[in-house]
Formats: sequence, structure tokens, C-alpha cells
Amino acid sequence: MAKDFSRIDRIAEQIQRELAELIRLELKDPRVRKVTITGVEVTNDHSHAKVFYTSLDGNSENLLQGLERAAGFLRSQLAKAMKLRITPQLHFVYDASVERGAHLSQLIDQAVASDSKQ
Repeated sequence: MAKDFSRIDRIAEQIQRELAELIRLELKDPRVRKVTITGVEVTNDHSHAKVFYTSLDGNSENLLQGLERAAGFLRSQLAKAMKLRITPQLHFVYDASVERGAHLSQLIDQAVASDSKQ
């Protein structure tokens, strides 16, 4: 029987929690103050991690630059906090699913409102 919760999943969730806390408490860069880490995917060999982020500010380019600039610091802090043999390199990917969800919700609300007027 396969395990329901693999080690890679546990590491990804721990990285997500640690990064969220590090960004909130340690980073002073104003570009990354309003970022939300939505998920993390770690490769099988633990050498790379895709970090999915979003922001409701809408300025994802400056945000990406700020995150990439802080990637080395974040990785070193992760190494101290997590005690892994290999600390993954962080690759930041913008997650547009929150914006798409808000847009779809708005479209549904408009459709319901137009149906109730008829």
C-alpha cells in the first residue's frame, strides 16, 4: 500500500511555511511585502523547488525581481531551518489561479444578477 503523504510532499509543505514566514518577517524589500506563497513543488532529488506565488497588487514583474534577488538569502535561511542534506534551489513561478478564480466569480455574479433582473 502506498503512503498517503510522501516525504517530498512534507518537504514541499514545510518549505512553503518557512518561506511565507521568512518573507513576512525577514525581508525588507518593499517589492515583496504583499506576496502570498500558494504552493511548492520539489523535485525527487530535492535539488530544485518551484515556488508558486501570487499578489493582489498586480505588479508581478517587480515582485519576481524582488523574489529572485532574495532567493539566495531565502535558501540559506531554509537550510538553517530545515536541516536537509540538500537545500533546493528556488525557482519562482507566478500563480495566476487566484486572479482567474476572482474573475470567474465576478462573471458568475454578473450572470446571476442579469438572470434575476429578467
